[in-house]
Amino acid sequence: MAEPTAKTEHYVGVDLGGTKILAGVFDDKLNCLARTKMSTKAERGPEEVIERIARCVRDAVDEFDLDLKQVRGVGLGAPGAVDAEAGRVIIAPNLQWQDVPLKKLLEKQLGGVPVAVENDCNSATLGIFEKELQCKPRHMIGVFIGTGVGGGIILDGKLYSGFNGTAGEVGHMVIAVGGPKCNCGNRGCFEAVASRTAIFRSLHAAVKDGQKTVLTEMLGPDLNDLRSGDLRKALRKGDKLVEKVIEDAAEYTGIAVANLINIFNPEIVVLGGGVIDALGDEMMAVIVETAQDYALSGTSKGIQIVASKEGDDAGIIGAAVLARRAAK
Repeated sequence: MAEPTAKTEHYVGVDLGGTKILAGVFDDKLNCLARTKMSTKAERGPEEVIERIARCVRDAVDEFDLDLKQVRGVGLGAPGAVDAEAGRVIIAPNLQWQDVPLKKLLEKQLGGVPVAVENDCNSATLGIFEKELQCKPRHMIGVFIGTGVGGGIILDGKLYSGFNGTAGEVGHMVIAVGGPKCNCGNRGCFEAVASRTAIFRSLHAAVKDGQKTVLTEMLGPDLNDLRSGDLRKALRKGDKLVEKVIEDAAEYTGIAVANLINIFNPEIVVLGGGVIDALGDEMMAVIVETAQDYALSGTSKGIQIVASKEGDDAGIIGAAVLARRAAK
């Protein structure tokens, strides 16, 4: 591990998810120098989660033998609708948060280190745009499929946040009218039919209905501790039920991508998040084919639809970008 130098400026990027908190220490060239991970434990409420975020930041900084005083800023991507200017989480259904002054509370926990807050998927989109794509495309859409589904929009090289600062909530496009209930209260949202939560719910319902899957042999009849990696193992064993559920989620994702292409006509749509990391090899071909089928004829020509190479790091890289921007 490289020694910290006096000349290098350091930033911490944090990705706050429904199930885990990931923190990374970065230099000013966005190289990740150290990282730590912790479970979110959202059921304990905002104050305890914010304490856990602070602990995760301190652990990452300590991992690289730095002191918090040597960190110029902390950036944080939070799920749900975020007022970035005020640093507040307006609503985060997957955390059960409403109107949480995250910036203020985290700065207090971190002894006054400046904190910049943004929607987690906006943050991940920024990370991919700056590090993976080197700021080359003028127009880009990020779509992230994990516990929930979110997105980010880059127009003319800048993050587009919309009138109320909440643009990019692609997970709440309704793409299956009358479909399953979503955490936001609507039915048939993209998130309700293609997220990891939706995939797991479909599998639980199918098993309860008597359908066969090797997952019950691997995990027991209740599918306790089901993970995305288990789905990959089941697919390798030729599991027809898992194959069908994953294909359905991929098709819904393709429809959502087509809608975004029809509206924004970006140069590139980048997919990321835990589900794509684990199952991208199985899903991407279906996503691309479906998107091309549903996009308005001729409009998708030359548009790339790809999986991000940054994986889990996109969120923390983007959060480090936020911290670096805020410090300038």
